[in-house]
Amino acid sequence: MKTAFILASSSPFRQQLLKKIIPQFSHFAPDIDETPRTNESPEQLVRRLALEKAQTAHKTYKSGIVIGSDQVALHQGDILGKPHTVENAHKQLRRFSGEKVTFLTSLALLDLETGKNNVIVEPFEVHFRHLTDAQIGNYIAKEQPLNCAGSFKSEGLGICLFDALRGDDPNALVGLPLLRLNKMLLDWQIDPLAL
Repeated sequence: MKTAFILASSSPFRQQLLKKIIPQFSHFAPDIDETPRTNESPEQLVRRLALEKAQTAHKTYKSGIVIGSDQVALHQGDILGKPHTVENAHKQLRRFSGEKVTFLTSLALLDLETGKNNVIVEPFEVHFRHLTDAQIGNYIAKEQPLNCAGSFKSEGLGICLFDALRGDDPNALVGLPLLRLNKMLLDWQIDPLAL
């Protein structure tokens, strides 16, 4: 019997990434409270949220392999969320100018029938070049990254904001670490090359 795959995300970027290795899957928007818990580290937060997102599939699906993911951006120890407004995006990008931002992207696999799960966190560093207010304003006006953690889209014009990118999997920065996902699936005896 063919394995059903389910992506616990409404993100079009995660959907595009997943299509690279899993051609057919269902997806839904998990509705969970993403508020950090008291004394919860950023890594603990993204681990918990990825698994909770995957677990919400139980409301709709009876079987299948669910893929959940979450991401936070860290700068000088602060968790940075989505800016939601042009003013907040400008503040974030001004803060990042000439600085390093670390992204933690979590990935959860959950077998709905057995409850078996695996959760990892993939770090990725973004080194911003020195940016002028005019460059920041132009970038925000052109790409409108208001629903993106860190106020940029690395898969788009946001690439012009950086001096360097450092990490094992560039897909992690966009929101879904495919190298780790492939390894996790292989560990579960699921070969994406055979799908």
